[in-house]
Amino acid sequence: MGKKAIILVVDDEKIVRESLRDWLVDFGYRVEVAESGEAALEIIKRKKVKIMLADLVMPGLDGIELMKEANRIAPTIITVIVTAYGSIQTAISAIREGAYDYIEKPFCPEKVELLIKNLVAHQDLVEENISLRQKIEDRYHFEGIIAKSPVMLRIFDLIKTVAPTTATVMIIGKTGTGKEMVARAIHQQSPRRNKPLISVSCASLPESLLESELFGHEKGSFTGAVERKKGKFEAADQGTLFLDEIGEINANTQIHLLRALEEKKITRVGGNEEIEVDVRVIAATNKDLRTMVKQGSFREDLYYRLNVVSIQLPTLQDRKEDILPLAEHFLRKFSKRNNKAVRCFTPEVIEFIMNYPWPGNVRELENMIEHGVILAKHKEIRKADLPQDFYHPPPPEGKAIEEVMKNHIIHVLEETKGNISEAAKLLGIQRMTLYNKLKKYNYTVNKTDA
Repeated sequence: MGKKAIILVVDDEKIVRESLRDWLVDFGYRVEVAESGEAALEIIKRKKVKIMLADLVMPGLDGIELMKEANRIAPTIITVIVTAYGSIQTAISAIREGAYDYIEKPFCPEKVELLIKNLVAHQDLVEENISLRQKIEDRYHFEGIIAKSPVMLRIFDLIKTVAPTTATVMIIGKTGTGKEMVARAIHQQSPRRNKPLISVSCASLPESLLESELFGHEKGSFTGAVERKKGKFEAADQGTLFLDEIGEINANTQIHLLRALEEKKITRVGGNEEIEVDVRVIAATNKDLRTMVKQGSFREDLYYRLNVVSIQLPTLQDRKEDILPLAEHFLRKFSKRNNKAVRCFTPEVIEFIMNYPWPGNVRELENMIEHGVILAKHKEIRKADLPQDFYHPPPPEGKAIEEVMKNHIIHVLEETKGNISEAAKLLGIQRMTLYNKLKKYNYTVNKTDA
């Protein structure tokens, strides 16, 4: 960013804004000025303002209101509140509302220059850190799935192997582990990628309607069937049909599903015409279908027809290496979606994220990060931003947080090929701090940049 950054000075007093403008121009920065909050917002809409110096007390929009409106338009803008001497408590309240810092009138040019210089350097570091993290995320981004753990990388390889075939696939995993995302990845990696991917939740439909949903129905075949309707099999012709919670289908539907898989033909409810369909079926379940087969509640022949290739998804606790990359991915996702400039987690939140057992798996992590982003008033998610009921479950047994952090640091070093500076930026710590941690871990990198 450097001195190409645009700095916006907002003050209703002409002498103040002109003095600040002249000093900043002399320091080599590009400067815009506005006499009111409303005028400042118009500039922010038209130009890429990086830093805003806003007077706390102004007619119309005051400094706090302006900061909030500016963040809605440009979430990455950094606001410094300008306040009169003796209004320290008010300035501190402004920081609690999301301001980066404050300066007092009358100004000291040297202090203003130092503040802006530090802000520019901070912004440069943040943007470089985001870029580095994005590069690493891209390396472990597979069809929308974020992972770097060995177990998930093996699943990626399995997806690539099975996707080009016509085999039916059974995805097994607990709720929230990402079964539908894996199904989408298989479809996107297959020759059918340009044809429909149709999803059906077998548990969300009454038994009386599930067959109609899957196979369609003829007009008058049952009460409410006022016209002919095509089912999901026909809608997915030449594409992929994803049957989620397959263990919930009743015995009669199991028979018809087995026939559709074996003969590639369906018959609409209430009809006699056989309709040929070319559909690749992917099923998913969080139940133990083998046990259901033994109990007689799930057909053995259907089980083996569906389970040509099985993919067992791990819980989030079984892929701890993915927790922080996933959390950072969701942070960027929801910050962008909600037009907020939340960029990181406090160390306390990181420790909590790594220690929490995540019974709801990836879905629970995603929901928690969304909650934190929405409530966050600062550039980082803090403990107070998280749902309080997250703190009640006891931490899981296993590796201590220090061991988890050690593994994370070593992994980042491996990804940066031993580049200490790049790794330190990616981790958000100083080079010397990283050196000290490596010394503590008795770890020697293969390559460093002196």
